[in-house]
Amino acid sequence: MNKRSSSATRMNGPARTHVGRASRPPGREFQALAWTARHPGFVAVPLVVLGLVLTLGPFVTGLGLGVLVASVAVWGRAHPATFDRFAAPALRATWRRWTVYRGRRWAQLMSDTGLTREHRHTGDLLVPRVLRVRSSSASIDTVYVRIVRGQDVAYWQERSSVLWEALIAHRVAITRHRPGVVAIVIEWEMPFTRTIPAPDIPEQVDDVDLGAVEIGDNERGEPFTAPVIGGHRLVVGASGSGKGSVLWSTLRGVGPCIRDGIVRVWMVDLKGGVETEQGAPLFHRYATTMPAALELLTEFRDAMRDRQDDMRDQNIRACTPSTGTPVELLVIDEMAMLTAYGDRTSVRDALRLLAEVMTQGRASLFAVHGYLQEPSKDVVDVRELFTQRICLGVTAASHVDMVLGEGARERGALADEIPGDARHAGIGFVIDKGSRLPVRFRAAFVSDDDITELVTRCTPPPDADVIDLDTEQGAA
Repeated sequence: MNKRSSSATRMNGPARTHVGRASRPPGREFQALAWTARHPGFVAVPLVVLGLVLTLGPFVTGLGLGVLVASVAVWGRAHPATFDRFAAPALRATWRRWTVYRGRRWAQLMSDTGLTREHRHTGDLLVPRVLRVRSSSASIDTVYVRIVRGQDVAYWQERSSVLWEALIAHRVAITRHRPGVVAIVIEWEMPFTRTIPAPDIPEQVDDVDLGAVEIGDNERGEPFTAPVIGGHRLVVGASGSGKGSVLWSTLRGVGPCIRDGIVRVWMVDLKGGVETEQGAPLFHRYATTMPAALELLTEFRDAMRDRQDDMRDQNIRACTPSTGTPVELLVIDEMAMLTAYGDRTSVRDALRLLAEVMTQGRASLFAVHGYLQEPSKDVVDVRELFTQRICLGVTAASHVDMVLGEGARERGALADEIPGDARHAGIGFVIDKGSRLPVRFRAAFVSDDDITELVTRCTPPPDADVIDLDTEQGAA
């Protein structure tokens, strides 16, 4: 009995219970050292400045710092595009890290929103610790936070609405970054408060840049542009999110090229042509049924092969847009009707033709623009072949990463949080190729009158080879 009691005491007694558990916190000096190790710049910057003062003198040091600050300010004013890409995100993140997401202000915020815990043994208040801040734009921050033990991402998500009210932010989204760390995406404001009018139709072909066609405005108030050549475009958005704005703004931007035969539009609209019929005179080929769409795709693929043969004969590696080698632009409205919801044989044939064109068409100026609502691989099996991705308002958080790439939502692309009403139509995100950060934009609103203007001014001449494949099949 005594042996058993001794054994039980060793296994379950107080000595076993308190092994490795502190009854008081570490000394303040060690807490300060740990904090300094996590924030080396807090000590390094003053030491560097002091070293410069001792080495160069206060006047030269002050002059150098003044020149540095002035240079940054001049850069921001003289060339906003490069400043906003390279310098502004780092400067914003540093400023907000020290003014919003640290110290007593952060601890008070966590306490007020119920995201702190009391240490069971020491009684200390455990505050979630900010690890990193990214500021992809002036209106969106991503804050990476190490949560305290006993919490999980669901616990934080339940308090997201309380958190954004406490921050006085427009919206907050919380996702799991890695074990023990959450990413808090804070949208401080909605930058688009008005509808953007349709872009002007250029007067001449020389006014069109096929590598940067204006579609709307970005969140910095600058023109938002996207290329028509050099890749394939995928536009994803729920019903009413503004996909038509992207489509028609693009066509208005290349209007003179359509008129002069430098861009030829091949349109597939398996919704019966309801939303594209008004622009039918602009189209080189037009199909609104599955059989006609397959015929159009086959002709499109064959035209690409013919041009590739000509390029080999003439030893040309890449074509230049011209009337002799026009940009062949295949536009597919509601792509899922072609790639998922038709009969199996038709879907398989359509995917085969699309894959062939999208893997080979870049140098020969054959491009595909697809528009759809649901971006999963089951719906569009050729999703990874699209080099340009645009995500408008979607209905699920998972759709954002499917379109823009893994981690896009965590970095601030809250496309699933965009309201689905008409006041927010056309708002979406793209990924900046340089910084890999999400950029928010709003596509211009193109009315029926704007489409009529486009048709009136940019319809190809009567002798152009414009064929409605549905009409041809009906006559046959």
